Amino acid sequence: MEENDTVDGNLEAGPGQPGGTAGAAGPSARQEPGVGASELASPAQTAATRRRQEKVGLVTSDKMQKTVVVRVERQVRHPKYRRYIRRRSKFMAHDELGSHVGDTVRIVETRPMSARKRWRVVEILQKAR
Repeated sequence: MEENDTVDGNLEAGPGQPGGTAGAAGPSARQEPGVGASELASPAQTAATRRRQEKVGLVTSDKMQKTVVVRVERQVRHPKYRRYIRRRSKFMAHDELGSHVGDTVRIVETRPMSARKRWRVVEILQKAR
């Protein structure tokens, strides 16, 4: 027995040798070269560290209970004509604050609350006149 076969005085056995654990040094236990531990993080860990998306929009409907429809406008440059055009998106957001039609609100991404509701109102920026 050579000196490099021992670790802390114990014989290091491989997967095929008696006394070794099966699959301990198998392909699943190996780490790919150049891949760090942060790159192998689970999706739950990466979602917890990611900042939630925020949008500012206008409340267009408040006819549901604790739900409002928020219209968010953005300007996009047209690929051919190089002019800026307006694009609108509608989001259904959970509303505990009691906003009404015409209010400008800030919404933030959250867990799915229903089939189409994945946003939450966090702040009423401007009340309707």
